[in-house]
Amino acid sequence: MRIAILSRNPELYSTSRLKQAAEARGHEALVVDHLRCSLIGEHQNPRILFKGKDLGKVDAVIPRIGASVTFYGTAVVRQFEMQGVFCANSSISIVRSRDKLRSLQIFSRHDIGIPKTIFTNHPKNVDELIKEIGGAPVVIKLLEGTQGIGVVLAETKKAARSVVEAFHGLKAHMLIQEFIEEAGGADIRAFVINGQVVGAMKRQGAEGEFRSNLHRGGSAVKVRLTAAQRSIAVKAAKAMGLNVAGVDLIESRRGPLVLEVNSSPGLEGIEKASGKDIAATLIKFIESQVGKSRRGDKVGA
Repeated sequence: MRIAILSRNPELYSTSRLKQAAEARGHEALVVDHLRCSLIGEHQNPRILFKGKDLGKVDAVIPRIGASVTFYGTAVVRQFEMQGVFCANSSISIVRSRDKLRSLQIFSRHDIGIPKTIFTNHPKNVDELIKEIGGAPVVIKLLEGTQGIGVVLAETKKAARSVVEAFHGLKAHMLIQEFIEEAGGADIRAFVINGQVVGAMKRQGAEGEFRSNLHRGGSAVKVRLTAAQRSIAVKAAKAMGLNVAGVDLIESRRGPLVLEVNSSPGLEGIEKASGKDIAATLIKFIESQVGKSRRGDKVGA
């Protein structure tokens, strides 16, 4: 097979591991910077130019699209879909997962536990909203934030009011979310491929840090999921329509809750913590799906 890995940087751990895993299984792996692609719309002949030249036939695509370029990146994925190319994650599922508010609404609709969350455009009602959510401390998140950026823990009502007013003054959309104190600054990342958890790690925030992101100095260790954690991770990925997902969970007194679902989950932390070859598992999944397509079987996306 000829597999295109949509990534802006071939040196990134996840990109290089996927290329290595694909080549180890006898495939041609091409790293394609989606921002250097041009899309040609033509009747019954949608084409993609990469660096000004026709990309040619591709059998499968692995999208590794950064949040800041979601619009253009998913347009490129859609062009591949129009060509009948299998994409590890569909364009619509990526768009869905990138919208924090839409994701939470989808989780609620599918009876998936989430921290109590408020979306508001009226900062003057902050005191009432904080009371509605159970009181301070609360977590305030920018809808556009990634990797822990734009996430603030407001420990008092006064601090929460100040943060909400500041974000509102910048015309930024935000969520106000209950703080799950019993989690102790830790969360769980479950890596889901084709409806199965293939690896999991527990991430612990650095001392004095409530965010557990590895990019912010957090640490990760292998963890064995409970049946409830495994079930909710698979259910959340399915609700998003994602074949490949990093599902972030947090433990609460009322059971596991979903924080968010990542459509381009990194491989470095999960592979090192779990000791599993997640990249090879993803390539095997793609082989099975392309094989079904060639046989004429129905392939879900």
